[in-house]
Amino acid sequence: MGAHTHHHAAGTIEVGRTARFVTLGLLIAIGLATVIGGIVLWPDSAKAPKVSHAAAIGAPGVTFPHGTVKSVQSVCPLTAVPNGTGGTTMAPVPSANCGNITVLPDGLTAPVTINGTPPEVLRAGLKPGQRVLLMRQPGGGGVPPSYAFLNVDRHVPLLFLAIAFAIIVIAVAWWRGAMALVGLFIGAAVILKWMLPALLQGESGLWVALVGASAIMLVVLYSTHGVSLRTSVALLGTFVGIAISAIASVWAIHGGQLTGMPDETAQLLSSFVPSLNLADVLTCGMVLAGLGVLNDVTVTQASAVWELREAGPNLSRMRIFTSAMRIGRDHIASTIYTLVFAYGSASLVTLTLLQIYSQPIGDLVSTEAIAEEIVRTLAAAIGLVLAVPVTTAIAAAIAGPAPSHDTVA
Repeated sequence: MGAHTHHHAAGTIEVGRTARFVTLGLLIAIGLATVIGGIVLWPDSAKAPKVSHAAAIGAPGVTFPHGTVKSVQSVCPLTAVPNGTGGTTMAPVPSANCGNITVLPDGLTAPVTINGTPPEVLRAGLKPGQRVLLMRQPGGGGVPPSYAFLNVDRHVPLLFLAIAFAIIVIAVAWWRGAMALVGLFIGAAVILKWMLPALLQGESGLWVALVGASAIMLVVLYSTHGVSLRTSVALLGTFVGIAISAIASVWAIHGGQLTGMPDETAQLLSSFVPSLNLADVLTCGMVLAGLGVLNDVTVTQASAVWELREAGPNLSRMRIFTSAMRIGRDHIASTIYTLVFAYGSASLVTLTLLQIYSQPIGDLVSTEAIAEEIVRTLAAAIGLVLAVPVTTAIAAAIAGPAPSHDTVA
């Protein structure tokens, strides 16, 4: 067989048979490794640790019914209360006239009054008619059961937001948007149904991250951008970025002695699953953190090379590479801002708390919570930045110039 010609509306791109076979061979090898890794690390659902709500709070017989808010009192004013160290702290003190809500639990005919509703919930605008989640403690010995506020039921607003998001994506991006949503759903399923159970059963965070991220990208890129050589080139660049980000994450976690326990949530998880290595969970999270942006830059670079090749079929590979890298450098600059601002905004509460501490900035950035976000940002950025020239080089090598004696150097 001769050279295979890849046709686009704007021109013709010559792709040699060897380049095509090498590209497809690498992808098949990575795909097989991903499948084998998924089978080897496949979690046993029967062995997955499970903790019920009641067991989590150590109270047998506790249930968690939903209810409808009937009335809401105003937030209690701040009052000076002893803080246990000889001083006082300003805190809201619930009374009969403030800080309480009346709720009708599902299945009951009479509402109940719940004292001590968190003031931040009331300030957020809790209104009559809203649904809430309660914690019911059984009574006994003539004592009626008691109820406590647990959380606001946010199913309805979240569902509306998700539907609006899906409609807008499909309306603007048509079938590509629809396929992107399908890929997003599959990616979420891989994380929830495979990666998290595998981590809970003690599998290596590095291998779970590599296999899971590779599986997600194999599905997402082809489902969203179509099965083509251009997408395959972007996928190869994405795999390189994933590997680099994983190596950088592991090195930084071990070098910085990060424990993966920066807050109460991680400590609670560790208490439920003592065998869980939270550093593995941290590694996996760091690899996943940059997947979306990494996918963006590799697809952009592959597309840039294809468009440049169609516009200049006689340009040399080096000329195509340098031209595409000019696009890539602009993309890198804007994407780095995206990463930093995204992770910074996610840690804004922690940053605000640290801002009021009278400590040198060097000591603050060494705290576990801040150090984790810095490592997460930098590891993802390293993989992203290096994936740009790698993807560009692969694409420029594969999309060769048209056979001509007038090839531009």
